[in-house]
Amino acid sequence: MMRELVETIAKALVDNPSEVVVTEEDTDKALVVSLKVAESDMGKVIGKQGRIAKSIRTVVKAASAKDEKKVIVEILQ
Repeated sequence: MMRELVETIAKALVDNPSEVVVTEEDTDKALVVSLKVAESDMGKVIGKQGRIAKSIRTVVKAASAKDEKKVIVEILQ
């Protein structure tokens, strides 16, 4: 569910939605959601001073509040 949420948000932000790749890795302590976008779209996903990246993490954290597990959103280059 978190993978789909991050993917939907990222695709709405970027110019190349076909290059958005989101993977999920379930560890003992946390669920790690990794986001990879096209090089040219990196700025759109991170935003000025990381504001958009922080907002994505906030939305995911709110969506996962009912789960016991922590969710970490990583933006990969």
